[in-house]
Amino acid sequence: MIDVTRLGPQVGEKVPDFTLPDQAGRRRSLSSLMGEQGLVLVFSRSADW
Repeated sequence: MIDVTRLGPQVGEKVPDFTLPDQAGRRRSLSSLMGEQGLVLVFSRSADW
């Protein structure tokens, strides 16, 4: 069985740079959004906007 707690970055570990479309369809990279204090990432499996 796969230990899903070991998949992906762990708590406190840096996330690799990635690019995704925003709500307007523009491509945004993690590095382009990162500020001096960092960035808060929230991933949701589903949303009803």
